[in-house]
Amino acid sequence: MQWLRTTSSRLISPGKRKSNSFLIFHQIYVIVQIYTWQCFCIINPLSIRYKGSRGLAPLQGVLKGGGAAPFFPFFSHIINHGWEVMFYQRDYDVIVIGAGHAGCEAALACARMGLSTCIFTANLDTIAQMSCNPAIGGLAKGHLVREIDALGGQMARTADYSGIQFRMLNRSKGPAVWSLRSQNDRVLYRLHMKRTLEGTRYLDIKQSLVERLVVDTNGSRITGVVSAFGASFGARAVIVTTGTFLKGVIHVGLEHFPAGRAGEGPSVGLSESLRALGFKMGRLKTGTPPRIDARSIDFSRTTPQWGDDPPVAFSFSTTEITNPQLPCFITYTNNATHEIIKESLSRSPLYSGKIKGIGPRYCPSIEDKVVRFSERQRHQVFLEPDGLDTREYYANGISTSLPYDVQVRYVRTIDGLQEAELMRPGYAVEYDSVHSTQLRHTLETKAIEGLYLAGQINGTSGYEEAAAQGLIAGINAALKIKGQPPLILQRHEAYIAVMLDDLVTNGTIEPYRMFTSRAEFRLLLRNDNAELRLKEHGYRVGLVPEAEYQGFCARLDLLRAELQRLSEHRAQPEAINEVFLSLVQPHFLSLVQPHLAPLNVPVVTEAVSLKQLLKRPEVTYDLLCQYFPPERPLDSALKQLIETEVKYEGYIRQQCQLVEKMKRMQTRHIPADFDYRTVSGLSREVISRLEEVRPTDLGQAARISGVTPAAVSLIMVILEKRRRSDSD
Repeated sequence: MQWLRTTSSRLISPGKRKSNSFLIFHQIYVIVQIYTWQCFCIINPLSIRYKGSRGLAPLQGVLKGGGAAPFFPFFSHIINHGWEVMFYQRDYDVIVIGAGHAGCEAALACARMGLSTCIFTANLDTIAQMSCNPAIGGLAKGHLVREIDALGGQMARTADYSGIQFRMLNRSKGPAVWSLRSQNDRVLYRLHMKRTLEGTRYLDIKQSLVERLVVDTNGSRITGVVSAFGASFGARAVIVTTGTFLKGVIHVGLEHFPAGRAGEGPSVGLSESLRALGFKMGRLKTGTPPRIDARSIDFSRTTPQWGDDPPVAFSFSTTEITNPQLPCFITYTNNATHEIIKESLSRSPLYSGKIKGIGPRYCPSIEDKVVRFSERQRHQVFLEPDGLDTREYYANGISTSLPYDVQVRYVRTIDGLQEAELMRPGYAVEYDSVHSTQLRHTLETKAIEGLYLAGQINGTSGYEEAAAQGLIAGINAALKIKGQPPLILQRHEAYIAVMLDDLVTNGTIEPYRMFTSRAEFRLLLRNDNAELRLKEHGYRVGLVPEAEYQGFCARLDLLRAELQRLSEHRAQPEAINEVFLSLVQPHFLSLVQPHLAPLNVPVVTEAVSLKQLLKRPEVTYDLLCQYFPPERPLDSALKQLIETEVKYEGYIRQQCQLVEKMKRMQTRHIPADFDYRTVSGLSREVISRLEEVRPTDLGQAARISGVTPAAVSLIMVILEKRRRSDSD
């Protein structure tokens, strides 16, 4: 055998003429090798796939053993000429790549909907790791968490389990922008999510990187994945949720090294696999601040900030928060801090050109803050506890990629941190992302059927944005496999829908963060009514259990009954004026009506409904209940919901009218094969944007950046002509 191989290799060496001797020896060599290989396959079948330009086109067999290539020269010949030998393990309905916040939601959704699911992670001990700040929610992000919960997702429950502080933000403004935020015990969150995954039926968890995506021979449909160990897994759908790991590079000063997160290596092969499949890729950047030892912090020089008492939970099913509640602490940078940063910019990878990725505009590093907002004398720093059983504090507000020695110097200029000991340095991480206009609203890719992307790979930032995408991708992957219609939420139904529509329609060149200002119907998308908007969807797809749904229906009946009572019950003037007197001073209740006028309190002379009374700005629902109590007691969340629905009824009605107008636009569907170049009057720029996004209806077309109302009108004319032609 060795003689045959050596002789053959000599005969085919460069520059040698292919003689008859070559043909004879080569044929003998190949025949013997094939015979040996076939004999081996009888004992130990193999899977052989060709490494084509569009992934691994299957030359399907079955592989259950290993170590063949070193012992059988034919295998080495195959590998060297573009063929790969791998283990075949098993098939799943759905494979999820990455076990961060997006991956966990995607895997749980698929498994809970009854599909065999496998989630791959680089490290079992960092499932659902809170890589950045130990917090969930915040402005608009809290809305996303409530919506995830209403649809049957997991994030809200795990946040409640691990929460060590809860605050409703923006209470000084209208209820449309109120948003819940929690501080969380980083370890409790991770362990609770891991236990949830491990306890879920139909869900397997495997520690391994996925190196390649496998598609069919046409390169149009996903068929499986190949792990870093050479194991092959078949799948009807694959959801990629790789976070910052795609070709991740960490920067600390001018030093950099490959990593997706501190202490964890990047995913290089998968990034190359996506490129080979033809996806347009970008490069983004995010960062994290240093962590500080609590023993080295002088908390007396900071301002404590406590949460709400009692704490308000994220999940509609959580009845009580049981963890001890801890404060955060506020301090500020100063001129000395800024001077150190300015003089060290030459050592910053951000300003020396080492970092090429685009960072988040709305969560800039401290270097960016000092440079871009040079007129500011100070910047706020929140010291956030990492958990109940650790001394580690997260210094929110001073994210950085400056060298370690510079971090130590500038941190020690901050009030309360003069003796600070850094437990972990801050760093920046660059990573690959996929242009999100290559996705459908279901988060399935347009090019590869059955392949879904969710989370930071789509250009977003934040745990909540990632989790929401993971949930939607998981639901739609499962629905497609089951042969059911997809779940496509509309912009008036959820912040999740606003985010997905923004990504799919306009894409993003920087890490996308959710804000209430992105939603045009935010009075309909409040923090308190997520259940009313989305619970039915969650129940329909099978993620909301029957008992939970029945509890929701009971609350809905209570809400409707109370709103009806408020509309129908008419209070007499004497009773109403008694309510107004209580607003002035309790001991005035014994006074008669004439005393109201001098006190500048409105006087009522005729009977009015309780609903009309509640619409007055000085009347709260709690006050109304003292004098006109409901038949059945209501919890505080339901009371707040009732008050908001009544007080903002007129504005809500106006937004509903705008929604109806938008719906009419969305009924004008655009065929998938519509040729925009045939529309006379469209500029090349507009045609380019329309062909890139491929909007499904006129409503989406109108939302594409660069597409003018005039362009939409031209398309509408062509569609109308087609409709009339088809009807004739």
